[in-house]
Amino acid sequence: MISIEKAIQLVKQHVKPLLKTTHKPVEKAGGYELSQDIHSPINMPPFRQSAMDGYALNLHDSLEYRLIGEIKAGDGQQPVLKPGEAVRIFTGAAVPDTANAVMMQEKVGINGNSITIQHPIEKETNIRPLGEQVKQGALALKKGTKLTPAAIGYLSSLGIQDVSVFQKPSIALISTGNELVEPGTDLSHGKIYESNSKMLLSALYSLKFYDVSIDKVEDDYTKTLTKLKTIIEQNDLVLITGGISVGDYDYVGKALNELGVEEVFYKVKQKPGKPLFFGKKENTSIFALPGNPAAALTCFYVYVYIALQNLMGRDNNQLPYVEAKSLSAFQKKGDRPQFLKAIYNNGTVEILEGQSSAMQQTFALSNALVFATETTTQIDINDSVETILLPV
Repeated sequence: MISIEKAIQLVKQHVKPLLKTTHKPVEKAGGYELSQDIHSPINMPPFRQSAMDGYALNLHDSLEYRLIGEIKAGDGQQPVLKPGEAVRIFTGAAVPDTANAVMMQEKVGINGNSITIQHPIEKETNIRPLGEQVKQGALALKKGTKLTPAAIGYLSSLGIQDVSVFQKPSIALISTGNELVEPGTDLSHGKIYESNSKMLLSALYSLKFYDVSIDKVEDDYTKTLTKLKTIIEQNDLVLITGGISVGDYDYVGKALNELGVEEVFYKVKQKPGKPLFFGKKENTSIFALPGNPAAALTCFYVYVYIALQNLMGRDNNQLPYVEAKSLSAFQKKGDRPQFLKAIYNNGTVEILEGQSSAMQQTFALSNALVFATETTTQIDINDSVETILLPV
């Protein structure tokens, strides 16, 4: 049995970036990282652009100008303005080459075909210059940039239709146990509804990992061995729930050993989630998580999250830790460090009742985990506690 710190170190050490690339339509590339630099195919903006509704002016010494026309956003005409002439113009419209300032409409008086501006104006005022955001051929976004909604919009504004991105891992979820049945079927005595796969699938989706398959295997050694062999060969990351402990019908560990999976560690000194297995088979990472739902999800956030970030080559690979003031008292039993389900809010954290590894209801209310160290025996109200902020 190893420490939490050692387990985290081993996950970071053994899970390497995939470095596989693929092409995606830009509108479907959200959450991916660019696998190469992108240079702008155009100037942005591609023309001198009005920054507001007003009047484009060819400046001269007087405050009065002759109005000769109008330009809306999208218009392609290029009226020629002589000094002392102006056109009505709207935000986003192309400023004529012969105009050298735009006066906002609130500072203009209109008298038929002439206008009077309230004060002199400097050249290029309220005009977005050609290529202000990015010049044609210049670096638009560098390799490794995560494509946020804003980045997708930016690339689309440059006319880019598809991008080369780092491929995300293929992930398999496997739940084990004869007691598990699918929601929607009759719940006979001794059975429970399977929830771990849906819980972990939701966690993966929230992190924008979508290449996920789900399988179930009964507590049968031959079936477990056959299923795991196929799944490990076909995926970059395998998450198994249940069957990893030492019960008579826990076959996962034995099957992984027979398949030649290298055990990096098994059992971590923590609560919940002590019977956690992490191993490697060639380039596939395998986590066997505890069957109890709260323990499985805790291990996902503490260890699997790191593996996912490493697979994507991301440097910031752990969930954020903050110090928070406890609004609750808690008595810790035993010497194992403990992850406590909690609600964090603006620098304070409430440790919830119901810390059992099977308590999903409490976890459903949580947005954080309070970390009680090995030497912690008591948390008092107003104590400063280390808190892990969960993705929301």
